[in-house]
Amino acid sequence: MTNQLVENLLESIKSKVKKLKKKTKNKPYVKIDKSASVKVEIRSRKARNLINKTLQAADRPGKLPSL
Repeated sequence: MTNQLVENLLESIKSKVKKLKKKTKNKPYVKIDKSASVKVEIRSRKARNLINKTLQAADRPGKLPSL
């Protein structure tokens, strides 16, 4: 009787593990959206790069700017 109980328990655990593996197989990770602070950081980096390019173009007034 104890063997039967242990076997049933093992089978139920195995089936639950298989179900979990199938669920995670399709979606290996959860995509996380960018937070507001990350978006602000990206915009500020782009702005800094644009300012630097503008200042470099202003330092060479005779040449056409390559913005």
